Amino acid sequence: MSSSSSSPLRSRGGSSNNSNGEDSRPRFFDKMVKRMCWAKADIVPGRHPDRWRKDAAGNIVCKRFCNCQGCLCFEYDHIVPFSKGGESVAENCQILQTRVNRLKSAKDHVDATKLKGYSCDVNFTDKELDIIEMAVYGDVIRPGNQCRCRTVAEMLGQYKSKDSMAACKIPYNNGAPYQ
Repeated sequence: MSSSSSSPLRSRGGSSNNSNGEDSRPRFFDKMVKRMCWAKADIVPGRHPDRWRKDAAGNIVCKRFCNCQGCLCFEYDHIVPFSKGGESVAENCQILQTRVNRLKSAKDHVDATKLKGYSCDVNFTDKELDIIEMAVYGDVIRPGNQCRCRTVAEMLGQYKSKDSMAACKIPYNNGAPYQ
C-alpha cells in the first residue's frame, strides 16, 4: 500500500528511505513534542501560559486555535523543514502563526524579523483578548491575580461556580462598564 499525503509517513528521496523507497521518519509531531514545543514558547505577560503564548515571530496565539486560519491561530512548524532533513523532534519544533508558517513554507534559517514581516498586522488589546478568552474557554484566568473572571452564566445568575478561586469583577471605568 502506498502512502498518501495525509499519512504520517510520506514517500521521499534521500538516505533515510527504507527498502520500499518510503521515508521512515515520522512527518508529524507527536503529542509529547507538541507539549514541549508549547512549553518552550515565550509567555504572554498577564496571560495564562496554558492558553496563550508568543510564536517565534512574537505574535500572540491561542492554544485552542491550532491548525486553523486567523491571526490568533498557529501551527507546529519544523524549524529545519522536514523536506530538507528536519526531524519531528522538540528541538526542531516551534509554534508559528498559521499565516507565517504558510509563507515560511519549506524555507529554513528564517530570522524572527523576516517571520514578523509575514505576520498578521493586528494587535489585540487586553480587553479584546479577555473577550476572546471568555468566548473560547468560558472564563478568563489571569496569573498573579489569583482570581478568574466570572463566566457569562455566573454574571447572569444562572450558574454558581464550584471553582474555589475567587471571581474577579468585570473592569469598570469610573463606575461605568467599559463600552
